[in-house]
Amino acid sequence: MLFIVRYTICSGNRNAAMERFLQTGGKAPAGVEMLGRWHAVAQRSGFAVIEANDAELIQQWAMEWNDLLSMEICPALTDDQMGPLMFATLAKKEHT
Repeated sequence: MLFIVRYTICSGNRNAAMERFLQTGGKAPAGVEMLGRWHAVAQRSGFAVIEANDAELIQQWAMEWNDLLSMEICPALTDDQMGPLMFATLAKKEHT
């Protein structure tokens, strides 16, 4: 399953977050595939798209960082996955 991860570095933690990232590469644990990550440097924030089938692994990764930054993690769907849901929703509305 795909997830969008938004992160914001907590105030005062910029240097510590940079040091940890440089030491670890910000790698997710085995079982969580990083599909891409983008950083908005001036805002101390960014987002990543990950793929995983185990919520515990995602939470493990978040807990490795939550002393320095906050993360919002939400499920994501591709166009191919979302299209049928949109069709079903519109079809349901037409019958009500």
